[in-house]
Amino acid sequence: MGGHVAIKSVDAKTVKQWLEKDEVLLVDVRGPVEHAAEKIVGARLFSLSQIEKLQLPNTKTKRLVLHCRSGKRSATACQKLVHANPELEIYNLEGGIVSWIESGYPVEKTNQFTLSLEQQVQLSIGTLIFLASMLVWLISPIFIAISSLLGLCLMFTGICSYCGLASSLAKMPWNQSSKNSVTYKKA
Repeated sequence: MGGHVAIKSVDAKTVKQWLEKDEVLLVDVRGPVEHAAEKIVGARLFSLSQIEKLQLPNTKTKRLVLHCRSGKRSATACQKLVHANPELEIYNLEGGIVSWIESGYPVEKTNQFTLSLEQQVQLSIGTLIFLASMLVWLISPIFIAISSLLGLCLMFTGICSYCGLASSLAKMPWNQSSKNSVTYKKA
């Protein structure tokens, strides 16, 4: 292995213990609106698109744990950080904030409705496929190309774990930070 430290997975219970002992820097790699809508108390926001600029803590005194909604984006962020810093010891929260909530740990939530980035992508693609289908039916079969292109984009996303639409949507004004948060704990 030559001193290379692999990315480690860690469960919500362990991260909670580390937070209580102030032994961890917990970084949320979701977008600002997702973070503002629902976040783990004590987590710092550093979205996936900006992760290479993260000021790394002294990992001898604090562990570095990344999380997102389900663990996939944070795993990608971990890979980026380890690629840039091969000796870095980094952890990925298994199951992301979803597993945190399922474990009964507190989160801070806003009082306003927001769609997650994943939901926005699904809504956008679904709408475009529906509209393309209507164009095929009402105007010309040539519009089947739109649905085919969207299918190819989804295949690319599945293979490469990169979604250009999600990256574009993350930069939209409605996906920038909002306030008005309240702390909730699962009953």
